[in-house]
Amino acid sequence: MSTAPAVPAAAPMYEWNALPWKTIQRRAFKLQKRIYQASRRGDPKAVHKLQRLQMQSWHARLLAVRRVTQDNRGKATAGVDGAKSLAPAQRLRLAAGLRVTPKARPVRRVSIPKPGSTERRLLGIPTLRDRAAQALVKLALEPEWEARFEPNSYGFRPGRSCHDAAQALWSALNQKAKYVLDADIAKCFDRIDHAALLDKLHTFPTLRRAVRAWLKAGVMDGGSLFPTDEGTPQGGVISPLLANVALHGLEGAIRARYPRQLKGRQTWKPVVIRYADDFVVLHESLAVIEEVKRFVQAWLAGMGLELKPSKTRVTHSLREHEGGVGFDFLGFHVRQHPVGKTHSARRGNGRHESVRLGFKTRVTPSKESQRRHYAQLAALIERHQATPQAGLIERLNPVIRGWTRYHSAVVSGRVFARLRCLLFTKLRRWAKRRHPKKRGDWVSAKYWRLETGHWTFATRDGIALYQHSDARIRRHVKVRGDKSPFDGDWVYWSTRLGTHPEVATRVATLLKRQRGRCARCGLYFTTEGDLPEVDHIVPKHLGGIDAYFNLQLLHRHCHDAKTARDDSLAAELSPKPRTQRGSHCQEPDH
Repeated sequence: MSTAPAVPAAAPMYEWNALPWKTIQRRAFKLQKRIYQASRRGDPKAVHKLQRLQMQSWHARLLAVRRVTQDNRGKATAGVDGAKSLAPAQRLRLAAGLRVTPKARPVRRVSIPKPGSTERRLLGIPTLRDRAAQALVKLALEPEWEARFEPNSYGFRPGRSCHDAAQALWSALNQKAKYVLDADIAKCFDRIDHAALLDKLHTFPTLRRAVRAWLKAGVMDGGSLFPTDEGTPQGGVISPLLANVALHGLEGAIRARYPRQLKGRQTWKPVVIRYADDFVVLHESLAVIEEVKRFVQAWLAGMGLELKPSKTRVTHSLREHEGGVGFDFLGFHVRQHPVGKTHSARRGNGRHESVRLGFKTRVTPSKESQRRHYAQLAALIERHQATPQAGLIERLNPVIRGWTRYHSAVVSGRVFARLRCLLFTKLRRWAKRRHPKKRGDWVSAKYWRLETGHWTFATRDGIALYQHSDARIRRHVKVRGDKSPFDGDWVYWSTRLGTHPEVATRVATLLKRQRGRCARCGLYFTTEGDLPEVDHIVPKHLGGIDAYFNLQLLHRHCHDAKTARDDSLAAELSPKPRTQRGSHCQEPDH
């Protein structure tokens, strides 16, 4: 008698690519939505029961494996066991044997450079099986905490971004000048106290033991094993969620101490805006801000954390304080500028009378962000002195597009124009260096298309450089209140995805045409990492062209499946080589 594999009865009848992913995703989400609703109404018993069901679900296990082996950008990064890039049959076996247990293997130490710093960020890469188990736990744990997280927390959360935090800052400062506590937590991921985190997580024993095992697994660095007595390793699937859990409650604790009477008058509550381990506190009183700073230091000490002195300061949004005005946050510079008497604004709360504020609140790209961006462009140009013009343009365009899209939701027109001029000067030097004996007008005519009426850095066949000033300035609308993708309002979330500043114009157009759904599986594009990818309906190698009628948006895993089908079709259509007869060919037997 043959033994059946330890998988649900329905599983063997499918191969990985033939699984009913639409049904799988819908069933997993139904449980997530129920967990979210139970957490919203404050029913921990129901939450824990539903989380157990989710972690035992065949559909959730398949989804967890797909996320770490197909959807995740780090899918080809191996842990200490060296396993990566699983084949479809291996993914099925991993899902069949996936369990949440109190055992974990050490993480592999990897260091990457920190942007704008000489320091290096230390990552801990778990094994593929541990990553899949963490993804499974995240499917069960994230809906509970999304229902509980504070509204002004924006980092590492589905449906929220840096642009939401920047818009929240503008809204908090638009009507009143305030003092600002600009704070940064020192090595937040590396110093979180394990006992305090597990107490705050407050989950059932099976899940608590699994999380504790991942935290205590240790780090393998250069063949040596080092214990991990504190912190949660950056690089783990569940680490950003655990860091947010550790910092949850900071905003509520600060606001709970206010309002209070100060010099005989009522003051406003402090506004706290946090993105991961970076946060700012706003208030009109310097005394309150200084008191909040001391309170934050004491609150963080309870989680084993502390403020980083070099990146923590008190400033003012309008007036000079301690040698500076305004502050940098997430690559943006936020400050207020004095204006004339004619400038006015409208009060909120239903009142529409105009008032003279005497200042204007502006959010612009920070000088440090501009410096890093220009240094990156300059390094690319210096590194590709011998590269043809088309190759240089292909390397510069993604960098320029990405940076301008990120900053296109704030006041960036002058900054974009300035960077365009700086880049023009750099490209002129690049062109002159390639032809040192030629006149300047000859070089200009060769590399710039002056016949268009503009200085367009482009090749003769139309490959053009994307200019900074080509970016469209488009204001971002902050996420509404405490909404979450787990509330099931996919029309709202797919619409927001289409208007997000970092989404390309082509993607936004296709999203609108497809009404926010994947053209292959029919499910909505969510904000949980399955961002849409552009696919050619008829691939280019089969005669397709790069036009809108031949483009569609697919999930990353749907895109992989379609590409595999296109490749097999191309192999079938390609002419088979004829057999050549010669002296090396065997003669038939007689």
